[in-house]
Amino acid sequence: MAPTAAAAVVTTALARRSRPWVLAAAPLTALTGAMLWFFRDPERDLGPGLVLSPADGVVQSVDPQPDGRTRVAIFMSPLNVHVNRAPLDGTVTSLEHVAGGFRPAFDKDSDQNERVVWHFATALGDIELWQIAGAVARRIVPYLGMGAKVSRGERIGLIRFGSRVDIYLPEGIAPAVSVGQRTTAGVTRIDHG
Repeated sequence: MAPTAAAAVVTTALARRSRPWVLAAAPLTALTGAMLWFFRDPERDLGPGLVLSPADGVVQSVDPQPDGRTRVAIFMSPLNVHVNRAPLDGTVTSLEHVAGGFRPAFDKDSDQNERVVWHFATALGDIELWQIAGAVARRIVPYLGMGAKVSRGERIGLIRFGSRVDIYLPEGIAPAVSVGQRTTAGVTRIDHG
């Protein structure tokens, strides 16, 4: 972002002296503004409930798994905040980068995309969370490492541009969200109490 912002500042300064520089300054300034909007990271007041949404976005699917868990997939468009948060208190017991493709994050086969798979030891047992890169997103940036202790709603990482986050609720934990519902990371309750 720094090179784009610096280019915007320089071309804007040059545009004050020579009108042709406006042609470069306008798109660079717009691009800088768009990047600032995309990388925003607002403070949040935590919502009620034990398990909170790890991502801003729209619930794409709620799927029972053969092992009794339930997968809740949240699609994040480029307009959403892309900082992801811990769904509940725990300790990072595993953090694995898995190479893969770059299908659109809303595609049903996007679970084969490049991803970071997290495991948290929590009061509910093991919680698995996937940060999945999309067609535009090419970088997942974890903020924490193995052994890190996390608090519910704490920032854990960032996925750049359109992407998806899946959380696997343990057996016996019913989801409190439905397909099409909007979620806010650290605020929207994912579990039924």
